[in-house]
Amino acid sequence: MTEPAAEQPPLGTVHDLDEHRSTRAGAAPTLTSLVKDTTAPASAPVVYPVEEPQRPTIDAEPTSSGRLRRIRRVARGAHRLATHDRTRSVVRVAVRHGGYFVGGAGVVAKRTWEGRTVAVHHRMRAMALAAGDHAAAAEWQDRADRFRRERHERRIELIHKVPTMAKSAAIGTAAAEGILLLVGICMAIHDRELHDVVAPTLAAIDAVRALCWFVGIAWGPALGLALVACLSHLWRAGHQHETAPAWARPDSGTADDIPITPSIVVKALSDLGIPALRKAIKEMADGAAGMLGPIRLAGCGIEVDVTLPSGVSTEEILGKRRKLAENMNRHEHELHMTIPPAPRTVRMWVADSGALDQPIGPSPLVTDADLTADMRKGRAPWGQDLRGDTALISLWQRHMLITGLSNQGKTASLRALALWLAFDTRVEFRLADLKGVGDWQMFDGIATVLIQGPTDEHVMEATHMVEGGVEEMGRRIDLMRELSAKGWSQDKILADPRFNPLVLIVDEAQVAYGSSAVETHITDSGAVRKGAPYGGSKADSRYFQAVKKVHDQGRAVNVTIWEGTQDPTNENLPKRSREGNHIRASLVLGTESQARMAVGDSAVDAGAAPHKLRQGLDKGTLVVAGDGLKLAPGQPSVTVRTHFVDQDPAKEIAERAKVRRAGVAPQTAAEPAQDVDHLANVLDALGDGKRIQTQEVLRRLISTHPHAYDGWELHDLTRVLREAGAEPKPTRADNGKTGVVCVSRARVEAAIEAREDTADRDAE
Repeated sequence: MTEPAAEQPPLGTVHDLDEHRSTRAGAAPTLTSLVKDTTAPASAPVVYPVEEPQRPTIDAEPTSSGRLRRIRRVARGAHRLATHDRTRSVVRVAVRHGGYFVGGAGVVAKRTWEGRTVAVHHRMRAMALAAGDHAAAAEWQDRADRFRRERHERRIELIHKVPTMAKSAAIGTAAAEGILLLVGICMAIHDRELHDVVAPTLAAIDAVRALCWFVGIAWGPALGLALVACLSHLWRAGHQHETAPAWARPDSGTADDIPITPSIVVKALSDLGIPALRKAIKEMADGAAGMLGPIRLAGCGIEVDVTLPSGVSTEEILGKRRKLAENMNRHEHELHMTIPPAPRTVRMWVADSGALDQPIGPSPLVTDADLTADMRKGRAPWGQDLRGDTALISLWQRHMLITGLSNQGKTASLRALALWLAFDTRVEFRLADLKGVGDWQMFDGIATVLIQGPTDEHVMEATHMVEGGVEEMGRRIDLMRELSAKGWSQDKILADPRFNPLVLIVDEAQVAYGSSAVETHITDSGAVRKGAPYGGSKADSRYFQAVKKVHDQGRAVNVTIWEGTQDPTNENLPKRSREGNHIRASLVLGTESQARMAVGDSAVDAGAAPHKLRQGLDKGTLVVAGDGLKLAPGQPSVTVRTHFVDQDPAKEIAERAKVRRAGVAPQTAAEPAQDVDHLANVLDALGDGKRIQTQEVLRRLISTHPHAYDGWELHDLTRVLREAGAEPKPTRADNGKTGVVCVSRARVEAAIEAREDTADRDAE
């Protein structure tokens, strides 16, 4: 009987799979495992090895794809989070306030540095040198040297005080301890307790310990409050100076500031609607880049010169200012165009969006308590030009006219110059405010004549004031001739105190040009006869004629006139009057014709456009034509944003000026000038003397009639007596030599008698 075959595992069992794995693991399959086993019994089933079914291998590629998908999903989420409006707002707030803290620290550090060093002195000295004011530069250098010297003295004094302070502290401590011991001894004697001797000292020690405990408890909160106060101060300083990045600041409500690039300028010019210009730009091989000069940063904007192609005139470009500005995404007032010396060239200044709506800061008259003025060599700080540079104006021997619509800052602009000039003690002011609402009241005590009011009577007084300036001008001209005949140079004559600057100011001059006040005379029969009109714009107007005479000859002898007027027309401002000014400035106006009357045809033709300013929004912004401001070669005008000095600061500035000046009581409308009989006054001054020295006569006149003769010199008295026929003559000494010059009583009496005889003959 045959032995039963060994039991075989079923096909596809784990055993087979293990063998198959061992084969795949590295053992090569044997031949017997691939063919039929012939040694096995016939009845035994033939078993073939069953290969393990192939499973897909998991390689790196599917794993990497899943990881990339997860990374991309996270990146998209992060991008959405980063670009979300709330995230942007949070970042802007964080950056903005962080910028305020960091920038505020820089501002405070700069203030501290400038307060303890001479940095400000050096900066002001550099500005004075740039303005050509060498006297002011020397003064700032002296201030810097004095500041260094005083600082050094303070430091040396502090070093010397340290040992003294330590010694004083030791002495004070010993004295306090002695007092405590004395009190303790008294207590011990009274209570018969020996330990009471140190009781006050122990009590003092306990008090010090309690104080230290309190300080230890309060130190943390106090330090925290101090830190909060410090951070608040830094934040406030940074916020005031806008130290945060522009993109992080809150929206101002204006359009986004698109930077001006060459392509934007060329595109804006091409879209102006000028066929010749558009065709020329298309034909240029360089994309019209050759038309543009370099784009330069200029203040709160940029400046670029545009050379126009042949066939395109500058007038065509100037006439399309609004469209050109809008093509560059700017408002009309943010584009200013002028004509430089180069032919067929337009110079464009384009402001940053909204920059012209920001204030320019306070006037140096307000911030600098030590400010001085020099009319001859200095320049008044008036404001800033569009480039952001300080606008310094020279007032020496220059007549000035400021015009504009009502309530646009005309009086404030004119008054700011007068306030600066008030610090020059050599300048005399005679002022007529024909508005009469107190805008010039702070000049009470500075001006020798102060008229305030809009009536015909005030116009008459203003006319007398200007005519008085004409008389002073004539006196100076006569004196100049005399001194020139003696060989005096022009500079020496003008430096003489008798030629100190006289400034006549008439604000609201349109009231005088429009007044119907007429001079009247009463005849012997009682009839009223009308003479020349005081006001008016015609040639027979006394005011107009007086202004004209000052314009003609006043500058040569340091007599100048400033006028401020509204609504420049031929009725409010005659042509001869407006064209006699060296400086012509205008605020916002309504029409181009008014602008031409205000600043002149040549300035308007070259790009000056006060009528393009915005009424109410550009208060204090002036278009200035003339030679008072430094202008670029060929530039006829400049736009100035003036500093605004309000009423209260103006009063404080005027008070500082009064301290520098010898106070002069003003001759107001209630105290009109009276006719002075010089011969009668001289006769009274002579008294019983027959011949009195001229200097003594003048001294007596000033003493008895200070209002009439204050400021007179010997030449003034000599001129009056010479005109009357009583000229002072030198006496003869015993040795035959010429003595002193004296006034003769006989000559004065003869002159009075001759005057009376002439009056009697005229009456007959």
